[in-house]
Amino acid sequence: LVGLITPTQDEERTREYLDELAFLADTNHIVPVKRFVQRLDQPNTATYVGEGKLQEIKDFIIK
Repeated sequence: LVGLITPTQDEERTREYLDELAFLADTNHIVPVKRFVQRLDQPNTATYVGEGKLQEIKDFIIK
């Protein structure tokens, strides 16, 4: 699961959204294995997260 903390969405709200997303995944028999959260002023239009976080996600998937 991937979420952003932005000037208009604080850490608590991001956690709530990710909790809801995890619940929806679970109801569809999908088990989330990790959460990635990044603080950005706004989402990257191409990748949603920054390049460093994107690399972290890629590295996690490869392991």
